Amino acid sequence: MNEDHVKGEGQKIKGKVNEVVGKVTGDKSRELKGDLQQGAGEARKAVGDVKDALTKRDDERKDHP
Repeated sequence: MNEDHVKGEGQKIKGKVNEVVGKVTGDKSRELKGDLQQGAGEARKAVGDVKDALTKRDDERKDHP
């Protein structure tokens, strides 16, 4: 797990909170903001997955030249 995973998860949580608060209060703008934050969080986690995969590949290449 790297920094992108952690920050992505944080964005997803903030987004979910905003989405729920927006639904409860009827604030469509806040609900949309929450949806967008969750999407951004997913994207950030995907970046973290790619970084982890590249690091793992590089480590394997170092071990098996």
